[in-house]
Amino acid sequence: MAETFAARKATLEAAYVLSSLHVTSRAASSFLPATVCQSVKSSALREKASTSHKFHYCTSSFIRSRRFFTSASVRSSANERVFSVRNEGKSGKGGRVIRGKVFVLDDNIDTDQIIPADRLTLVPSVPEEYEQLGKHALEGLPERYPRYIGPDQMKTAYSIIVAGENFGCGSSREHAPIALGAAGCDAVVAQSYARIFFRNCAATGELYPWECVEKIWDKFQTGDEATISFDESKIINHRTGEEFELKGLGDVGPVIDAGGLFAFARQSGMIKKA
Repeated sequence: MAETFAARKATLEAAYVLSSLHVTSRAASSFLPATVCQSVKSSALREKASTSHKFHYCTSSFIRSRRFFTSASVRSSANERVFSVRNEGKSGKGGRVIRGKVFVLDDNIDTDQIIPADRLTLVPSVPEEYEQLGKHALEGLPERYPRYIGPDQMKTAYSIIVAGENFGCGSSREHAPIALGAAGCDAVVAQSYARIFFRNCAATGELYPWECVEKIWDKFQTGDEATISFDESKIINHRTGEEFELKGLGDVGPVIDAGGLFAFARQSGMIKKA
């Protein structure tokens, strides 16, 4: 009985987090287990969420499964380099930045190209399998692209992806941003995103999904060195010296900084730490 009460209390606290973040009612059903949605369907959460459309944090089966609640501790060691950028940044003239080599993609890169379906049996909460997800990131790309990860390598040399429209389209698999994060990608800069991929980036805390104001993937070459400035919301191509404006991350930024939705909720005191 005590365990049931504790579990119900925890899920209601999660519901409060969602209402605080102003998610939509549809997004709420994606964040919470089905039993929680039933418990709160007549509550103020549903009423409040139904009137808010500004933010779109959601994810699906990965959040609803127990895997999500153990994966953050696994990722904390595997992604130590990424989290150091998120939490401390690299100081310089532009303030907090991500700097690295660029991998260029064009329009409509789908989740099957990011991580093929036959790799979805890998469980992100298992450290060895998390690393394997990274190893197979972007292996579904057409042959016209170079390899994102070299032969016999576990990590990529390209920490920034610059892409075109509709990045992450296709299925709603949460493994897509997880695979890129596990491979060593810190950020994607795309002209637009499939909305579920964008939400999964925030929910899992794996990637910063920057949006460019204009088409820029044709202004970069794979291997270019680039810098993304958080403070100035821009990306710099160091080969050409060109600078391109980015749309601000807004409230998505702190969620990713924290390592994902539930980590952010605990860090903010909305959910009690275990």
